[in-house]
Amino acid sequence: MYRVFRVPAAQASRADAVWKDDLVSRQSITSRDAKSLGLQGDDRYVLVEGSDAGVARATELLKDLAHALAGKEAERVYRQFRAQDEEAASGMGLIFGP
Repeated sequence: MYRVFRVPAAQASRADAVWKDDLVSRQSITSRDAKSLGLQGDDRYVLVEGSDAGVARATELLKDLAHALAGKEAERVYRQFRAQDEEAASGMGLIFGP
């Protein structure tokens, strides 16, 4: 399970609470600025992947400072995260070889 959150730039430092929470910190958490994902604006996007309980806890922690994306918007941003990860992995393959 995953959930993508859009955090306004002014709230970005407060979103670090997800890394400090015991349950959520055991999930896969990735954070990127909108521009690094090829998106407009200055927002930060946070991707939390893991157990239902972990993602639910992240949603609770971020409910007052982030917008949980849904539907096609969430899928589009999720694909951007995955594309960057795949690009980085293929680059490592070029460096270290198959």
